[in-house]
Amino acid sequence: MIVSDVWTQVSKTLEEHGIDFRIGLGGDGDLANCTVLCLAGDMKTTVAEMGRTSRDQVVMVRIDEDTKSALDDWVETGAVRSRSEAAALFIREGIKVRSGELDQLREALEDVGQAKQRLEEQARQVIGNIPDLTT
Repeated sequence: MIVSDVWTQVSKTLEEHGIDFRIGLGGDGDLANCTVLCLAGDMKTTVAEMGRTSRDQVVMVRIDEDTKSALDDWVETGAVRSRSEAAALFIREGIKVRSGELDQLREALEDVGQAKQRLEEQARQVIGNIPDLTT
C-alpha cells in the first residue's frame, strides 16, 4: 500500500470522528509538516489473547536498565505477573504495530525461499544428487 492510500484511509477515519487535519495543514493537503502516530488498541485484547495461548517458547534477550525498570513497574502494577509476561506482552504489541512492515518482509522472504529452491534444482541438474540444505 502506498503512503497516499494510507493517508486517505487515515483521513477518512479521522473525519468520521470529527477531526480534519487539512485545517492545520493550510487546506492544501501538504503532509510535509504533519506527523501521524499509530497506536495499537488497548492492551486488554492482547492480555486476553495471551491468556488463551501457551507461552512455551523461550527467547533470551538483553535489555538496558531503563527497560528492565519499566518491565518491573508493569509487574508492580499487577497488570502482569512477571518481567517475562510483560516482555511477551510488549513484543506482541510491537509486532502488531509493525505488522505492515513485517508483511512486506515476509513477501521478500518468500521470494528468497523460492530463489533457493530454484538454485537447488539447478544445482541438482548440474551436479546430480546433492544433500538437502534445509535440514
